[in-house]
Amino acid sequence: MAAAAAAEELAGRRGRGPEPGPGPGSPAGRAGGEGSPGGGGGRRVFSPAGEFREFSRRQLRDMERLFRQYDAGKDGFIDLMELKLMMEKLGAPQTHLGLKNMIKEVDEDLDSKLSFREFLLIFRKAAAGELQEDSGLHALARLSEIDVSTEGVKGAKSFFEAKVQAIHDASRFEEEIKAEQEEKKKQAEELKQRKAAFKELQSTFKQ
Repeated sequence: MAAAAAAEELAGRRGRGPEPGPGPGSPAGRAGGEGSPGGGGGRRVFSPAGEFREFSRRQLRDMERLFRQYDAGKDGFIDLMELKLMMEKLGAPQTHLGLKNMIKEVDEDLDSKLSFREFLLIFRKAAAGELQEDSGLHALARLSEIDVSTEGVKGAKSFFEAKVQAIHDASRFEEEIKAEQEEKKKQAEELKQRKAAFKELQSTFKQ
């Protein structure tokens, strides 16, 4: 009797199956999605400061503020029309096809809009020199970075200008070294001439 009851209870447990886990619609189920400034708490799954370490915390905050500024729908994404407005405001308007290509170049999840992470990818590619100079994304990074980075590197307005400044500084440094070498050579020649003149003067007195 007891054995039959135990067998019946075991069969009942097997029939119920395992306890349900978090479904795809729950916050935990959505954790695999891409984070963005305007998204819910469950959507934010990456740390900008941790993943984009090439940028300072100040730069990341400024980029996020820029992103929010053009996220007119406040949905945590910049869609094609919002990107169109952004490029017009930056003084580099794009064609419809140009805008689609801009999004396509960094649209990792293929949703035809820019999340905050994808927005940061634009600046990563720009800093690494991976963007065509005549591309819309290059124009976006170059023009917006003037406003984004108020301090920049070594006081330059943008990391593009900082690179130019670094090249200029290197050239100036080389010129200064050459000038110092020329000055030392000139001083050595003058010293040689003075010694020769002094010897000649000594010879005159000895006579």
